[in-house]
Amino acid sequence: MNSLKLLLRFAVVGGLVLLLLVPLLLIRGTIGERERYRDQAIERVAQSRAGAQSLIGPVRVLPWTQQREVEVVEAGVRKSELRTEHGYDLQMPRQLRIQGELRPDERRVGLFRVPVYSWHARVQAEFADAAYATVPGRVYGRPYLALGIADVRGLVGTPNLRVDGRALTLQAGSLALEGASKGLHAMLSPLGHPDQGTLAEGRRVELEFVLDGTRSLSVVPVGDDTRVSLASTWPHPLFGGSFAPNERHIDDAGFKADWAVSSLASAAQEQLRRDLRSDGGAVEALEVALVDPVDVYTQVDRASKYGILFVLLTFVGFALFELIRRLRIHPLQYLLVGLALAIFFLLLLSLSEHIAFWQAYLVSAVACIGLQGFYLSGVLRSWGHGLGFATLLTLLYGVLYLLLASENNALLMGSLLLFGILAAIMWLTRKVDWYDLGGGLR
Repeated sequence: MNSLKLLLRFAVVGGLVLLLLVPLLLIRGTIGERERYRDQAIERVAQSRAGAQSLIGPVRVLPWTQQREVEVVEAGVRKSELRTEHGYDLQMPRQLRIQGELRPDERRVGLFRVPVYSWHARVQAEFADAAYATVPGRVYGRPYLALGIADVRGLVGTPNLRVDGRALTLQAGSLALEGASKGLHAMLSPLGHPDQGTLAEGRRVELEFVLDGTRSLSVVPVGDDTRVSLASTWPHPLFGGSFAPNERHIDDAGFKADWAVSSLASAAQEQLRRDLRSDGGAVEALEVALVDPVDVYTQVDRASKYGILFVLLTFVGFALFELIRRLRIHPLQYLLVGLALAIFFLLLLSLSEHIAFWQAYLVSAVACIGLQGFYLSGVLRSWGHGLGFATLLTLLYGVLYLLLASENNALLMGSLLLFGILAAIMWLTRKVDWYDLGGGLR
């Protein structure tokens, strides 16, 4: 009978732990909701200003039209039909040099801050002379330069384009690159011979422009030899895409990164030609994003995953105190303490939207520890016992903050923490007569 009472007591405590999963899950749902609001703020800035930007090119395009005779069958009768096909010869730059400075800023949407930038870019491209051969029925059109820009609304002023030292006017639309990106184009001089010859104009292309964007910028390495150099005063870049920088330097004053990509190491050229055939698909690119070094929603979400552990450890401490000290604690008192533990994560979420994360963590922890210390001093009928539990909670909150601050070692530290707590409980209860303790329960 005594063992049954002890088992029933643990069953009640276990049921309370499961019950407290409900508010913890609701709090995690609130965290996800606030993340969605943050994403909506980013979308609003992108819609009103310009979104994430990407640059493709410049590339040289030679359009052509070809008459081809094909056989078709209609109503069982085979006949020949003349069809007109349209296509492009796409020439990539032999050398492509892209430099620029990302000048960062922030836009506020309610509580949310969205990183934006103005890219002051300088592009130099060198093309080799391209011979175009005679193909039966094919006529070559007027060549042009195409430049892909993800969101042309971000262009500030008029870009300055010079081709072989001569100024050219850019026009809207990327024409042949529409399958991959929106953008601009500039017409070159008409061909001297529409059937065959050599395209020589556009050996050297120089372009300067200012492009506004939100959060991230990507560059497609379309050159046979592509060199990209980006600098900014933003001290927290995130490098992504298919290519990492060959050299980078990051400090409190900002960052500088350099890429060197060969066409031998990149499939971007073939992927871009595939887009001309309207097959679509992603094109390899290098990318840099301006990010917040402390994503409060990620941090709070990580912290909330330890919520059930907080509840479980506290309830285990209560149960041991109740059994060893022969002091009964009502299930409702367990529940109130568990709710106080859960509310910590809601306080942390709401405060971290207004102040620094470490400050929000400190305020939330002090508030919850103070409340529980005061309450437990009454429940346990001793200020000393209440302060003792408050001290243990302080250690627990401190360890959690270390876990959050050390993301790379979080699993190791968490495993050692659990092992240490289990070892401490086993050491304290190694001589406990659980059958005798069960007799103290009424």
